Amino acid sequence: MKPTLLDKINYPADLRHLSDLDLKKLAIELRNETIRAVSETGGHLGSSLGVVELTVAIHSVFNTPHDKLIWDVGHQCYPHKIITGRREKMSSLRQEGGLSGFTKRSESDYDPFGAAHSSTSISAGLGFTVARDMGMATGDAVAVIGDGSISAGMAYEALNNAGAEGRRFFVILNDNEMSIAPPVGAMSKYLSSLYANQQFYTLKELAENFAKALPGPLREGAKRARGLITGLAGGTGNTFFEDLGFSYVGPIDGHDLDQLLPVLRTVKTRSEGPVLIHCVTKKGAGYAPAETSADKYHGVSKFDVASGKQHKGKSNAPSYTSIFGQTLVKEASLDEKIVAVTAAMPSGTGLNIFQDSFPGRTFDVGIAEQHAVTFCAGMAAGGLKPFCAIYSTFLQRGYDQIVHDVALQKLPVRFAIDRAGLVGADGATHAGSFDVAYLSNLPGFVVMAASDELELMHMIRTSAEYNEGPISFRYPRGEGIGVELPERGLVLELGKGRICKEGNRVAILSFGAHLKEALDASEELEQLGISVTVADARFAKPLDVDLIKVLSENHELLITLEEGSIGGFGSHVVDWLLKNNMMNNNLKVRSLFLPDKFIDQASPNVMYKEAGLDVTGITSTILGVLGIADIRSNKIKIIK
Repeated sequence: MKPTLLDKINYPADLRHLSDLDLKKLAIELRNETIRAVSETGGHLGSSLGVVELTVAIHSVFNTPHDKLIWDVGHQCYPHKIITGRREKMSSLRQEGGLSGFTKRSESDYDPFGAAHSSTSISAGLGFTVARDMGMATGDAVAVIGDGSISAGMAYEALNNAGAEGRRFFVILNDNEMSIAPPVGAMSKYLSSLYANQQFYTLKELAENFAKALPGPLREGAKRARGLITGLAGGTGNTFFEDLGFSYVGPIDGHDLDQLLPVLRTVKTRSEGPVLIHCVTKKGAGYAPAETSADKYHGVSKFDVASGKQHKGKSNAPSYTSIFGQTLVKEASLDEKIVAVTAAMPSGTGLNIFQDSFPGRTFDVGIAEQHAVTFCAGMAAGGLKPFCAIYSTFLQRGYDQIVHDVALQKLPVRFAIDRAGLVGADGATHAGSFDVAYLSNLPGFVVMAASDELELMHMIRTSAEYNEGPISFRYPRGEGIGVELPERGLVLELGKGRICKEGNRVAILSFGAHLKEALDASEELEQLGISVTVADARFAKPLDVDLIKVLSENHELLITLEEGSIGGFGSHVVDWLLKNNMMNNNLKVRSLFLPDKFIDQASPNVMYKEAGLDVTGITSTILGVLGIADIRSNKIKIIK
């Protein structure tokens, strides 16, 4: 087979010897290689296809890795990985021991800043810029941020700071009019107006033409509104970005290297202060199945390149996410005060199901978790029943608002926490490891975790009818265990768990979706003559102290089990036992939780095995505490 241009590219330095015509040919090859690689592994395809030309242009113009290229979120970094020495490893993308699906500092010098959450790139880029100006061995910083990410407050804070600093710094706005869900809000409308026509206008022309096109009575109101959004009021003639201190260039076609290359070369040569380059791109560009898909192939499983058909396994049970969406619809049909809020993740959280039934009661606030939490607090204070549906890993971003705006004021916001525990291919950045610890430490917070789909239904109804203060329930990614489901869940008694299996020597008190593993471990132990009680705690706060007391008084060993970090459920159980003098010589206690480290991507089963929270890990811990040798690869010898 004849070598391609891409075959000659080992690192970005090789790009800098190519002609502009060859760079265009390379972009075509790079797009095809990205499609081929992701078809074998799955991953974030649409966003990566949208930045192929931009990736080629940046690496050919800037001197990476001395110059620092920072991708916001990192969904779009696959073409970047291919031309930065990782092409041969792309078959390991998002796999155990393989390449991360995001940028990662430990993976390559070309990944100067790790990312997987949004809106961090401008802040990090400004940090590199200051380091350069203070004599550190780094060059220019280039931050590439999407139109969805730039809607978050942190991005505005960074833009404001960077403009005030006035240092040489490059921000590229990758504007594809689409984050995971269609972007919302004033900034999206503003950016959309910049290229409403096929011709690329100057901002001044756009503003003037827009005003002229409006009917007379609306003209003045629109002028004032435009001024608030864009900074064009008052005769300044400036864009929003220019008023923040940036030189603005654009909009330019982000798929046209005849525009990208000269613009980047010009700003690199002539710029002294901060510059924002506005690139218009298309998510999924160059691959018809992605371009025509509703989600633009944002996240795909393995697929057939020719047809675009994804190879998805058939589900044996409904997903927890779909159960949440469907159950919330049922509750909302009976209670008109129920409303739902998502931070740019309606389908990911299951709120698209709710939105189909109650569009006027569904609010997508964009990538703005802090705002989402306080927005819910305001609605709760106004008498509504808001359900704030956010992944565990993203809810971390709104923690101050949870403390100050919700918990302190005892407002009944209902937190639906999806993706609890270890989530698989997205790795450590998306693990739901910390919410139990950071919520159960807050006064007045009710903290629940569903052990199966039925328990999730119970917890949704319990949350809907609880009005005394904030309440949360967590549930994992993926399908449930296949239990039979009723038409409607029950209202749980606050702070009361349940015993699922009775024994007399070892008690396993499980909090969350590892109840099945606890039951499976108990079966293995029963075969060794070790009698095991298994209980579902349901609540980390308030604790079921009566259940804990019974278990501790009637068993030799008490094990707590949870899919979260230290400081969560187990820590609260042990604290209660100590304070109430229950830790006597006749009782042994061990807490099983996620280890004090970040666990890289693999299948959830492999990740939990590494964490010691699989069936083998649970049984081994129990056998070890009881002084029983664990040699199950052959047979088990019980030491009396």
